[in-house]
Amino acid sequence: MNNAFSLLPLLLALAGVGTAAQAQAPAAGDAAKGAAKAAMCIGCHGIVGYQSSFPEVYKVPMIAGQGSKYIVASLVAYQKGDRKHPTMRGIAASLTEQDMADLGAFYEQQAKGVGTPAPAALAKPVPDNLKDRMAACVACHGANFSAPLDPAYPRLAGQHADYLYSALKSYHTDGNPHLGRNNATMRAQVVQEADGKKKLTFTNQELKQMAQYLASLPGDLRVVPQSRFR
Repeated sequence: MNNAFSLLPLLLALAGVGTAAQAQAPAAGDAAKGAAKAAMCIGCHGIVGYQSSFPEVYKVPMIAGQGSKYIVASLVAYQKGDRKHPTMRGIAASLTEQDMADLGAFYEQQAKGVGTPAPAALAKPVPDNLKDRMAACVACHGANFSAPLDPAYPRLAGQHADYLYSALKSYHTDGNPHLGRNNATMRAQVVQEADGKKKLTFTNQELKQMAQYLASLPGDLRVVPQSRFR
């Protein structure tokens, strides 16, 4: 058989792989366009001290200063239903891939130059009773919990304690249509499952202690006040 013809299927297959990879490439974010699209976000994330009232009461997370890829990953999780917060699911459902990328780019740069950057070294030691079990947290979320190993992971240092506590609990919440998060990596950190049974790695009190510790660390996250009327 002619070698050119024998190679043709392989070349076509490789061309198809290249096309698919190009089609799946993440959209590049435009911070200026993201600023124009952020009106729906400002009412919660642009007000200092603003609290969510449903399904739980806690300060809404600071997102100015988060990595753009994490913001996109979060919005995708809400859109798919892997995160169940009703308001965020409704907002995410209306967004295109480009919208998410633009919003991510905007919020990543929004806090630059505001406040003191997070230190490279751990500002406070991990509490002794949590140190061994939080080793994996350090490995993923990086130095001072502000330099994630993967840009799709969040910065945690300085985030609101009550929000962090709610988020951590959500990974072992099952069967609630308004609460819960489906993330295999995080689920494995807070729940041990075997033979259809689950055992919590941390008690709720320990999760609260962890959240308070992370919130006490200096970080890059900020609430940058914004007006709806711009």
